[in-house]
Amino acid sequence: MLIIPAIDILNGKCVRLSEGNYRQAAVYSASPASVAREFAAAGAECIHIVDLDAARGDGRNRKALKEIRTAVSCRLEIGGGIREEKDIEELLALGFERLVLGTVLARRPEQAAAWVDKYGPVFVGGIDAREGLVRVSGWEESSGIQDLALAGQGAILGLTSIIYTNIARDGTLSGPDIERTNRIAAVSGLPVILAGGVGSAEDVARVARERHENIRGLIAGKAIYEGNVVLADLIAAYQRPGDAEVLG
Repeated sequence: MLIIPAIDILNGKCVRLSEGNYRQAAVYSASPASVAREFAAAGAECIHIVDLDAARGDGRNRKALKEIRTAVSCRLEIGGGIREEKDIEELLALGFERLVLGTVLARRPEQAAAWVDKYGPVFVGGIDAREGLVRVSGWEESSGIQDLALAGQGAILGLTSIIYTNIARDGTLSGPDIERTNRIAAVSGLPVILAGGVGSAEDVARVARERHENIRGLIAGKAIYEGNVVLADLIAAYQRPGDAEVLG
């Protein structure tokens, strides 16, 4: 099971939100690239990055993203504000291997499919939900679409995998929503990454024990920054060579 550390960038800094609330942003570092180096040194094969400014459409953090790509050689996936072809081309040119589609996936699935045809298997479905309904535009708007319904379209659209986040758990350290993520994994038929709520090593152990076979990784953020878990220990305990390749 792939252990993926997360870096969320707001105003050029590494932060964590609580339940997607931009007004509750805790700053952990002024240098996201330094954080990425620490994660890579701990053995991370993939780092999950979210451009929070781009996600809600009021800025981009391309300079910080370039610095991260220069700092590490591991696989990088990026989400937040990927809504036009120029965004795709800029991020691919920067060297990001996996691009996470959220708002476009929910609102313009035909566009997502067209991008898969044009750019190949580099797109991940970002399904972020509250009470089963998908949220978009930096989690600030409801799409009116059920998370299970959107997950069921993933393979048809050509996505490589899905990242599923229960927004009510994200940044809370209250434990992951394994039950709902299992349902997403069963419906989608794709490799799924669980995100949101991981607060302890026992949470990770529970995911490993109770996960659907399609859940192939998990994302941890605040638990790492707060010292609740040690990234290197989780990687040693749960990750195996080749886990990253399964996700495309």
